[in-house]
Amino acid sequence: MPLSKERKAEYIDRLLGLLDTYDRCFLVSIDNVSSNQIHQMRAALRGVGEICMGKNTLIRFIFNKYLENNPGHPYGKLVNYINGNIGFIFTDADMKTVGDLIEDNRVPAPARVGAIAPVEVIIPPGPTGCDPGQTNFFQTLQIPTKIQRGQIEITTAVNLLAVGDKVGSSEAVLLQKLGIRPFTYGMEVTYVYDHGTLLDAAVLKIDNAVLQAKLSNSLRWVNGLSMAIHYPTLISAPHSLHRAFKALVALVVEGCEEFAFEEAVAYKEYLKDPSKFAVASSSGNADAAPQAVEEEEEEEEEVDMGGGMDMFGGGDDY
Repeated sequence: MPLSKERKAEYIDRLLGLLDTYDRCFLVSIDNVSSNQIHQMRAALRGVGEICMGKNTLIRFIFNKYLENNPGHPYGKLVNYINGNIGFIFTDADMKTVGDLIEDNRVPAPARVGAIAPVEVIIPPGPTGCDPGQTNFFQTLQIPTKIQRGQIEITTAVNLLAVGDKVGSSEAVLLQKLGIRPFTYGMEVTYVYDHGTLLDAAVLKIDNAVLQAKLSNSLRWVNGLSMAIHYPTLISAPHSLHRAFKALVALVVEGCEEFAFEEAVAYKEYLKDPSKFAVASSSGNADAAPQAVEEEEEEEEEVDMGGGMDMFGGGDDY
């Protein structure tokens, strides 16, 4: 039923007020969403955000009117996306939190004839609760069955529907018989508008772990580039010092008898007499052995300033 002039004027004023008040909003698809779900979503967002639904022609009219009063406003980016069954959720709260609320509002639904399967549907093996007189129905669908304890039992898992398949009458009846509600429906975020920036809904799935992984990967690239072109940076400096230390130790150990420095002495002594670093295993020194091991380990840790380095200067470059 079309809105009266009074209701239409109220709606226009409300949406214009929302556009003036909020700098953030979600553009959501409401395909297969019931009015009851929308009411539940309004309740869940109370105090956090506001939902605005309406006819696309009226929404475009209001957006164009707003842009006439505010030329060049970034809200103009949304006009081309006002198509199909869409709505807006305006908010000033954390976008990730509101996105989680929207996702939590999804509810299971049966497979209706003609619907497009959003997910793969697999019938698990097991009893169906159907009497043996319905065997022909399962045979028509080429579903392997057997009679077990007076009822039909599916013997192997069956891939009934793939993503994008249209639900036929036979599939819908079968799922109804088995009491399977394979699909879930709810508001689905398509775009996120944040202070003039229009982003894809995938941005809501970026959490701290993803950001940390991307930052670590970027730092590795910067470090590798710095090392390759021999340009020191805060990231590459520790690795450059590590490589220089390994080179000096290798030089002292392999070919410089008249020169040494404190950190390289332990490596030279080890090469001359490895037995000096062996722990006595006689019974008379059994009590002293653990202490000797700890002292040797502490001494080696003080010498090993490079980390990840063998005594000949080997190890990773980075």
